Amino acid sequence: MNNELIYSDATKLAELIRTSEVSPVEVMQAHLDRIEAVNPKVNAIVTIADDALKSAKEAEAAVQRRDELGPLHGVPFTVKDSIDTAKVLTQRGTPIFRGRTPDTDATSVARLKRAGGVLLAKTNLPEFSYGVESDNLLTGRTKNPWNLDLTPGGSSGGESAAIAAGMSPLGLGSDLAISLRGPAAHTGIVSLKATHGRVPMTGIWPREPRRFWHVGPMARSIRDLSLAFSQLAGPDGQDGYSSSAIPFDNGIGSANKRPLHVGWLVEPGFGPVDRETAATVEAGAAALKDFGHTVESVRIPALERDFALDVFTRLHVLEMKPGFVETTAGRSKDELGDMARFMLSLPDTPAADYIDAAQAAERLKDGYAEYFQKYDVLLTPVIPTPSFKHGQAELLIDGQTVNVMGIMSATTPLSVTGLPGVSMRFGTSHDGMPIGVQIVGNWQAESTILHVASLLEQVSPVRDLHPDL
Repeated sequence: MNNELIYSDATKLAELIRTSEVSPVEVMQAHLDRIEAVNPKVNAIVTIADDALKSAKEAEAAVQRRDELGPLHGVPFTVKDSIDTAKVLTQRGTPIFRGRTPDTDATSVARLKRAGGVLLAKTNLPEFSYGVESDNLLTGRTKNPWNLDLTPGGSSGGESAAIAAGMSPLGLGSDLAISLRGPAAHTGIVSLKATHGRVPMTGIWPREPRRFWHVGPMARSIRDLSLAFSQLAGPDGQDGYSSSAIPFDNGIGSANKRPLHVGWLVEPGFGPVDRETAATVEAGAAALKDFGHTVESVRIPALERDFALDVFTRLHVLEMKPGFVETTAGRSKDELGDMARFMLSLPDTPAADYIDAAQAAERLKDGYAEYFQKYDVLLTPVIPTPSFKHGQAELLIDGQTVNVMGIMSATTPLSVTGLPGVSMRFGTSHDGMPIGVQIVGNWQAESTILHVASLLEQVSPVRDLHPDL
């Protein structure tokens, strides 16, 4: 197996294919071989596209004909199994949709294909994309390639594990409250949750609550996030939340010549944070200061007044439940996992609490808007602790016991406000697990946070590390 191909990023693979140094077929076969070798241990890939090799051969013929090639020509990519892929199983992590094969691609999939990407496979997720682990009754549990006893996170945990393990160079995940960023931190890769609406959610399930759902790229390099986002962004006329036509230049850093004003925040506002995680955020802040940026510890009063995870919960439960009820109507109990049963059992949020939460969400937006009047970037934890054992209901974090859903405390504020964030590894725990940092920007400021992420990537003490499988 060619490790150079397996661990090359998508941008490099596209360059090698464009210059005929390797063929799309070689690249595809290398990844298929890698899946065969390691997926039985990890269980990240749930379906391989039947025409993956055929499409790679067609991409190879286009190179030989000297056709005009897209920026991802011939590069394999994988897709979370809640995102529609034409003529390829999309079963959404539940027996309810066993055998479901869509007729059309989601907008995000179609755009990666239009850029020349070749669909390789679908990746695992929790039931209905709800959960901080990737486990379901239909396709089982995904394991973290860094330690098979630990979780790769959820809900895009299959995608993150596949990329970390070298089974895919690039993928698509979705994010409700943590699902792109948390799994990336668990497995040591990178992901981008763009400003809400920058990438259409057309062809992705579930859609409710629509105000919080995002779709975005996952990869092993910041330049890959930038390249993929440049192909994904923009309205499609079908998703009413996707209306921003602001152009994005994937030349990261090209418009960021001035020194930036960076704030970093570990607490208060996010609940307890593991000391190694806090130290990693501080190390990221120090690295940015060494680049000549103004860096300081900050507080955001709005986060201290309104705990974003509580605000999110009170809003999304009432908005999510009708879809759950409709989808599960008439289904046997054997078809429903623990998460679906739990969600259906939740009481409706009283109207007064719902209105209070909606107003709290506005206060959080105003609080961040005030912050970004002075600062360009905010650096925070992604999750408050490194990865943990499968099936844990509670975690001990910095001496405090918290419900496992509490790991969403630093990611949920961006879901409630719609702000963009990059998740990337910048440290390692005492037992060898990845630790990530979250780089937050103002609305529509993806160029800024990708630029900052590229700086951290240059000096990262953990760059180019891969799990030993």
